[in-house]
Amino acid sequence: MEQEAQPRRGTVFVLSGPSGVGKTSLCKQILATVPQVTQSVAYTTRAARPHEQDGYAYHFISREVFAQRIAAGDFLEWAQVHDHLYGTSRQQVEEATAAGQDILLAIDVQGAAKLRSAGVDAVFVFVLPPDWETLEARLLQRGSEPPEVRRRRLEVARQELEHYTQYDYVVQNEQLDTAAATLRAIIVAERHRIKRVGTAAVVPLLAPHLTASMESRPV
Repeated sequence: MEQEAQPRRGTVFVLSGPSGVGKTSLCKQILATVPQVTQSVAYTTRAARPHEQDGYAYHFISREVFAQRIAAGDFLEWAQVHDHLYGTSRQQVEEATAAGQDILLAIDVQGAAKLRSAGVDAVFVFVLPPDWETLEARLLQRGSEPPEVRRRRLEVARQELEHYTQYDYVVQNEQLDTAAATLRAIIVAERHRIKRVGTAAVVPLLAPHLTASMESRPV
């Protein structure tokens, strides 16, 4: 029986880590340097920061609309973080992976845990800061947030760091270029796993052998 060539499906790469660890910067580096990678644009109920444009960093929606999307099953996962709701579009992820594109999900540990418990086939990467002092300085430098919000982020960050052992890989973001190179290596390696590579590249190589084998059989 002739084996049918199956194209490679894209892989979901989940990036988690405390606020200020550099997940957004890492995603930008990957999108600029690795082909066939896209990023999920999450939905959130928080207000846009001055530099953020709707539809790029996030889709900014009301709590009412968010609740409607939950009821409709539009989210692959969703969670409440720092008094705001965040959700990942199921449709965007499914369309990207079906088209053979890898997709980056920069989500918190709650969202990652929901994907894991739901059995979603994904590669989980935890991004670590170089040290606690650097992370604290990054969060305190955010002038767009009041001091109490930044303090709360630091408290949550300590709790989130305890979950790193639940992930497949750890990337420490001390130097952005080095961390991005590590993440690129993870993506390339995962693309070559037997379960992810598909059969489109292999079946044509087997076809001549199978044809010769059939012709050599006695009638």
